[in-house]
Amino acid sequence: MGKTGFSLILALGLVTFSTSSERKCILSGDWQNDLGSNMTISAVNEVGQFSGLYLTAVSAAGKPIRVSPMNGAQHVDNLEQPTFGFTVKWSFSDSTTVFVGQCFVDDHGEETLQTMWLLREKAKSAENNWNATLVGTDVFTRLKGQNVGESMRSDL
Repeated sequence: MGKTGFSLILALGLVTFSTSSERKCILSGDWQNDLGSNMTISAVNEVGQFSGLYLTAVSAAGKPIRVSPMNGAQHVDNLEQPTFGFTVKWSFSDSTTVFVGQCFVDDHGEETLQTMWLLREKAKSAENNWNATLVGTDVFTRLKGQNVGESMRSDL
């Protein structure tokens, strides 16, 4: 193989390497879902654990909505499009929501978090348990150029 062939292979390898490294999904930062709810995920540690803040845009609690803490974990062995989960302990109601999902990066480098959630409301009795869990989906997109986390921290 001549110099030209080697240069071509090297160039293709670098393009492939740079494309895959650009497609890594980083969970930390500010996100907004399709309903207008905002969350800030802190830095993910070396074992995949993270915490953050969640401010929902929707509620059936009948009380003023407040910023709520969240804790979660993601797989750190493959950061290209990791799976993750987190729990939100609502500060304004007796309910908890768990989210599971995966981060996807499209061909333009745009990240989305595709999630499914279970919201558990407090049932008054075992007989009322049948309707205490709601199920849904949310799609989160990264907020760019905004510092949602700072404003949410001041609301705590």
